Amino acid sequence: MAGLIHRQGSVLVRRLLSSRPWNSALPAQFHTCSLLDKQVSFNLSDIGEGIREVTVKEWFVKEGDVVEQFDNLCEVQSDKASVTITSRYDGKIVKLHKLVDEIALVGKPLLDFDVEEDADDSSSDSSSDEEVEVSQQAVAASVISSGKVLATPAVRRIAMENKVDLRSVKASGRNGRVLKGDVLEFLNIIPEGTVKPHPSIAAQQARTAAAAAPAVKPLELKQAETVVPLKGVAKAMYKSMVEALKIPHFAYSDEIDVSKLVQVREDLKKEALAQGVKLTYMPFFVKAASNALKQFPILNSSFCEATESLIYKSYHNISIAMHTPQGLVVPNVKNVDQKSILEIAADLNALQERGAKNALLPEDFANGTFSLSNIGIIGGTYTHPCIMAPQVAIGAIGKTKLLPRFDASGAVVAAHIMNVSWSADHRVIDGVTMASFSNAWKALLENPQLFLLSAK
Repeated sequence: MAGLIHRQGSVLVRRLLSSRPWNSALPAQFHTCSLLDKQVSFNLSDIGEGIREVTVKEWFVKEGDVVEQFDNLCEVQSDKASVTITSRYDGKIVKLHKLVDEIALVGKPLLDFDVEEDADDSSSDSSSDEEVEVSQQAVAASVISSGKVLATPAVRRIAMENKVDLRSVKASGRNGRVLKGDVLEFLNIIPEGTVKPHPSIAAQQARTAAAAAPAVKPLELKQAETVVPLKGVAKAMYKSMVEALKIPHFAYSDEIDVSKLVQVREDLKKEALAQGVKLTYMPFFVKAASNALKQFPILNSSFCEATESLIYKSYHNISIAMHTPQGLVVPNVKNVDQKSILEIAADLNALQERGAKNALLPEDFANGTFSLSNIGIIGGTYTHPCIMAPQVAIGAIGKTKLLPRFDASGAVVAAHIMNVSWSADHRVIDGVTMASFSNAWKALLENPQLFLLSAK
């Protein structure tokens, strides 16, 4: 019977409210049983990263709209990010404090709501009346002591419809009030953590966590850094690269069909191994470079900046980039022009063995005239190699891949395709010279029988 009277009284109050202006005072003898609508301000919350003001970029609502918790209200833009502001209330919007492109300040009103007095007003700072605050806390304490749960009628209705005991729902509102979002999280309708606890609750949780957590000494950045001075191979590379990048490079690339070379090397490697030599493709690349240098001797020169002159070398000391435990080193094979492919292979094997043992000698690096780097043994197709000053050119060889190509009759065949990237000193080498040298080098590798014409 008491519940019936209460509901009838509530209906009567709402009828009275609907028949009077919003700013009219109710007769003193009527009590709203916390179902009266009241106006609260929705303040712009702290959005982090020290942001104190934002620009309103778009409103998703207008005055007079009725919204629910978590409905999108507007989008604001700071100097760091765009943020969508959502509602903490079920209610009607009565005023927008800012227009589009106006500045909104953190902690200041963004818009005003008409909400049920029993609704969560946790984010509103519009009331400064201390008596109201004390009264709300007293009511909350009374409700909690009686074992009841603070919640709006709307929240209670959702809980009832879904057979949820509000005492089992974790509350995030002020004074332990259960919000609509708390129930939705409990029902797994929205992801856990969507509802942020009221600042007073969040502060208490933070204090509890801080008290429980062991004190952690802040990490000093200097203690987390290790300083390693450059020395040895690393320091030498630093100096050589500084000098290299003073040179105006230009690049030229091409692809080579090394299918015939693959077969030749396969036929010869067993015989080479019988003579104690491991035969790779690199000796062929080196010998082909030497033969092509004879046709284009300017690429086997060095440039003297002091006298602005070229120094042509009659010997071919081909520098080979090698990866060793100490880092990248570039020793050279001496007098390639006077050696056979097998002799070049033996010299390369010796350099690699000494490099692996950190036993390369100063003379292994002296007087290089031209450079090759076989990046293909690691991977990659094209690169832009840096010239080893005072040399004027360098080549980098990419990974050989089995790819479809057309033969002379137009049929598609499987071909072993390798790419090469050349860099040259554009102060003294032009594109035609570099391309012509590349073509001569390419012809020998695509037709390895031509090595027989200049075998030594």
